[in-house]
Amino acid sequence: MADTDNEITADLIAELLREQHPDLADLPLTFGAHGWDNQLWRLGDDLAIRLPWATQDADELLLKEHTLVPAAAPRLPLRIPVPQRLGHPSERFPRPWVITTWIAGEPADRAPATRGTDAADTLADFLAALHQPAPADAPAGRHRRGGPLADTSEGFTHLLKEATTRGLICNPDAVQDVWDDALAAPDWTGPALWLHADLHPANLLTADGNFCGVIDFGDMCAGDPACDLAAGWLLLPDGVIDRFHHSYPAADAATLCRARGWALSKAIACLLIGDNGIHGRPGGKATWGPPASAALQRLTATRP
Repeated sequence: MADTDNEITADLIAELLREQHPDLADLPLTFGAHGWDNQLWRLGDDLAIRLPWATQDADELLLKEHTLVPAAAPRLPLRIPVPQRLGHPSERFPRPWVITTWIAGEPADRAPATRGTDAADTLADFLAALHQPAPADAPAGRHRRGGPLADTSEGFTHLLKEATTRGLICNPDAVQDVWDDALAAPDWTGPALWLHADLHPANLLTADGNFCGVIDFGDMCAGDPACDLAAGWLLLPDGVIDRFHHSYPAADAATLCRARGWALSKAIACLLIGDNGIHGRPGGKATWGPPASAALQRLTATRP
């Protein structure tokens, strides 16, 4: 829900820049998008400003990005928004905010990847570069992301029941079968790897049918790579999931099976958010529904 006590306008941002980063205050400012946690504004040609406008977690997530992303960015083959400066809470705006690099592209929930083979290789290369062993003090994931899949069973059951009640899932038994298969897979026993942990279609950017950027690293954490490998089911067009799996260098059978479970949970959550968008419910984003529906069809069409 929006934080109506802190309405964000171009005039407010201009005042914040004059107070804290006056050398940037004369750059043109244009509205970009309302994200889940933050508003995005473009600053000049090469920069962007992200300010929390919803959810109480947004402040913590922005500060986490400011801390973790600069070290990860140089090794990643896709462009990501790299924090350049931090805005501090003040009387005018009592929450932190961040200035990052601007990443051009269209969100994949609005402009899906269409060059299937290229997109599969691009996504696999990005995740292989990101998934490096994390230090012992790396953050754990919110909402159990990156942890054992079994720890999310209660949440999955709730999502499946809600989606079935709304008539969004016609064959819940087939969905449950895929989930049960994923739960039966052995847990991750390797080192905790760096994860994005929130790879859904609105957080990947496309250009010319392929992925060109990844945004929103607020959930970056360490854990089981299956959490991120789930993205293949949600982001790629039909017929290339095997190419994606073969292109990722360390995708053993158990990890891929767990990835199906993570994908199932994420797809149902996005399906519900898409339905909210259609019916005007809070937190709804109608464009999230179609890719989630396509992912569910792919996931339930074949067993592992």
